[in-house]
Amino acid sequence: MDWTSSQLRSLVELTRRGTITAVAEALGYTPGGVSQQIAALEKATGMALLQRVGRRVELTDAGRTLARHAERMLLTEAEAVEALERSRNEISGVLRVGLFATAAAEILPPALRRVRTAHPELAVHSRDMDVDEVYDAVASGGVDLALGLDYPDVPIPRDPSLRVVPLHRERFSLAVPEGWLPGRTQVSLTETQHLGWILPSATSYYGRAVRTACRRAGVEPDVQHEVTDTAATLALVEAGIGVSTVTELMLSLRASRFAVLRLKERLERHIVVVFRSTAGQRPAVRALVDVLRAVSP
Repeated sequence: MDWTSSQLRSLVELTRRGTITAVAEALGYTPGGVSQQIAALEKATGMALLQRVGRRVELTDAGRTLARHAERMLLTEAEAVEALERSRNEISGVLRVGLFATAAAEILPPALRRVRTAHPELAVHSRDMDVDEVYDAVASGGVDLALGLDYPDVPIPRDPSLRVVPLHRERFSLAVPEGWLPGRTQVSLTETQHLGWILPSATSYYGRAVRTACRRAGVEPDVQHEVTDTAATLALVEAGIGVSTVTELMLSLRASRFAVLRLKERLERHIVVVFRSTAGQRPAVRALVDVLRAVSP
């Protein structure tokens, strides 16, 4: 059959995500590009792989059958690439890296500079993505490795096919508009009961982690604004709209004027690098992980 790995990966991702749009976002394509890849697979196989049900598309029996085999084919391909790299023992080629906004701003630039100096034959291509999507992106082969976040209060489910390596641990503080808690340097979550909060959705790992910590302290946060973007959250706190949790790396994204109070309760996040377990012996992957460890705060 005349097909490509990209086409097979799009089909596999469709079984996981359910919509063409979600597949496009996960793999960094346009929805039209994903549709073209599926159409090319249908031409190669001579069979319909999708069927339209209302406004949605679903895999046909043939599509599900091919997707199951495609997943194994992609894994075999990845293992072959890794075996060839190990045999050459060279730090070269292209690595695709997924990362979230804070990592893109604070960790990636020094890492890329060091890679160019220490490993000039290694090219790193990065892609910004939702931090909650990086694990799936690595598992599906959309990227070779990714920088992600893990929260002790709401840990990311572990996949035995993935390896998670801690890079940096950050403790949260509370960002409070100027004048709200004057003269304070420390605060307990129990004292935030009557304050308006700015937090991501409760469906996100970050949003769930903060809500879990508040509830453990006996407080239900009054979330008045659900915001995912860190810079926007900092701007809202500065404008006196509400309070939010912050870390040192988050504060570096935007110069802001507000009070940062130490939380009495321990609330943390861990910056991690994620890659497939079988990729751990690739010289290029090992080299980039070493660089990320070296440049992490």
